[in-house]
Amino acid sequence: MQRPEKQVKSDRANVLGVGISAINLDTAVAAVAAALERKAKGYVCVTGVHGVSEAQEDPAFRAILNRAFLTTPDGMPTVWMGRWQGFREMRRVYGPDLMLRVCDFTRTRGFTHFLYGGAPGVAEALKERLEQRFPGLKVVGTYTPPFRPLTAGEEQGLADQVSRLKPDIFWVGLSTPKQERFMAQYWQTLDATLFFGVGAAFDFHAGRMRQAPLWMQRNGLEWLFRLGCDPRRLWKRYLKNNPLFVFRVACQLAGIRSYRIE
Repeated sequence: MQRPEKQVKSDRANVLGVGISAINLDTAVAAVAAALERKAKGYVCVTGVHGVSEAQEDPAFRAILNRAFLTTPDGMPTVWMGRWQGFREMRRVYGPDLMLRVCDFTRTRGFTHFLYGGAPGVAEALKERLEQRFPGLKVVGTYTPPFRPLTAGEEQGLADQVSRLKPDIFWVGLSTPKQERFMAQYWQTLDATLFFGVGAAFDFHAGRMRQAPLWMQRNGLEWLFRLGCDPRRLWKRYLKNNPLFVFRVACQLAGIRSYRIE
């Protein structure tokens, strides 16, 4: 197995003590391509308001985000914060878009993919759809985990499968913060190069869930669309976290409270 390399840092915007990579989709894909070429192991977190809010109450989770190879600005509020701090070329790097772009550029370069996550049947459906959409794409394996921590036997089975397949890219389709904790725990031991936590991208690209219209995505309103689609599960996340996020950001911008990226 390739020896794990130190995580590479890009310039980062400070969003409540979380270092959000000051990137756009093009520069993110370029960084990923360079890491794959040199077999530099690492993990990529796709982080918006939810992830930043979770990090406020959990220093260990905040450290996971800050140690990532990239922590992409998945939500428009993180982009706006970055631009306010002087990162004028910063744009949203949305998990589902990043997944498609990476699949597109890797299909002719021989890089292989592994899909981990989703409800039963989702990873398999996603594999079929991606391979149809991107001729030449190599999805070498899938794994649907249980809704609990892996047992020792399951861990060994996953490690054996990944060791046999040696994928270059390991996609993780769980929820935040579960997927980030999974990557932090396993990125150095599983025989894959780059790990990506892309959450709902599995359901979107497998055809199991609708995405918000582009105008809502571009104006920071995707949360409202998702809340309307799944209010029972998401009401607490958005109706509690969003106002609190705005309050904390106002305090940071006004200098009432300072946040350090540790």
